[in-house]
Amino acid sequence: MRTRQLGTAGPDVSAIGLGCMGMSAFYGSRDDAGSVATLHRAIDLGITLFDTADVYGAGHNERLVGRALAPQRDAIVLATKFGNVFGSDGALGTIDGSPAYVRKACEASLERLGVDAIDLYSQHRVDPGTPIEDTVGAMAELVEAGKVRYLGLSEASASTLRRAHAVHPIVALQTEYSIWSRDAEDELLATCEELGVGFVAYSPLGRGFLSGRIRTLDVLTDGDHRRGFPRFSEANLQGNLRIVDELREIADAKGCTLTQLSLAWLLHRPSSVVPIPGTKRKSYLEENVMALEIELDDAELERIDEIAPMGAAAGERYPEPAMRRVNV
Repeated sequence: MRTRQLGTAGPDVSAIGLGCMGMSAFYGSRDDAGSVATLHRAIDLGITLFDTADVYGAGHNERLVGRALAPQRDAIVLATKFGNVFGSDGALGTIDGSPAYVRKACEASLERLGVDAIDLYSQHRVDPGTPIEDTVGAMAELVEAGKVRYLGLSEASASTLRRAHAVHPIVALQTEYSIWSRDAEDELLATCEELGVGFVAYSPLGRGFLSGRIRTLDVLTDGDHRRGFPRFSEANLQGNLRIVDELREIADAKGCTLTQLSLAWLLHRPSSVVPIPGTKRKSYLEENVMALEIELDDAELERIDEIAPMGAAAGERYPEPAMRRVNV
């Protein structure tokens, strides 16, 4: 397993991490036994960065990840997030970045994870009602208290990242980034490079779409949130499948899967980018890690740019209410 450093001041982590959200929420039913087996297999494969959040399954994911990885605690970088407050019905609720909530959320995550300190603690979404300086100031106090080791942000704009970094070093910005979600190339990646901030790419497989396994909504269960995402809608599906089909031609010529091609493309971005594909299946995890063996030449990279330039995907990446909460 190759490693990359999160920014100039952050920890070294595996070049591919594991996003754990789908083990507990949003993508169909849970399989705790299968998820634990996948987490253990990730350790065997050399993965050291594990990403969760307090709202994934209303705390279920933190408890699951904490228990499964406890024997390897000193060998991993455990990342969790706070700030999204969901309603009792599971619907998207408020965002809270107030100092009091920062402290409260951290204590709750520490208890669920069963750890004394969180390696990477990130604000999940920026609270427009609280100055980022106040939020990060409270997060910095957690570092001083030894409850958190490094700080991060998720879906923050370049200007917000600059303001936050001026208060306390931010070692990682987590934002959606993939072949069909290239908005980060507009300004965020350059700002991260300038400030020495690492970039954690979530949904690097377009919520599974870039695996090529989703060709109809029929494969998604009734409770799968992707059914309500614009890019998976009937109006946009066929246009997005054309992108997938053209990318598959490159993958077939390389003798790799579409998943591996998509992750290899990200690994050819700036060296500060660390993708965290999520899965609860060992077979998919093993497929993902093999992307580290795929080398793309200039002609292949240029062809991918032709197929999927910035803005090529049909539809927004989130429904409209959630889009108002990104790049804030």
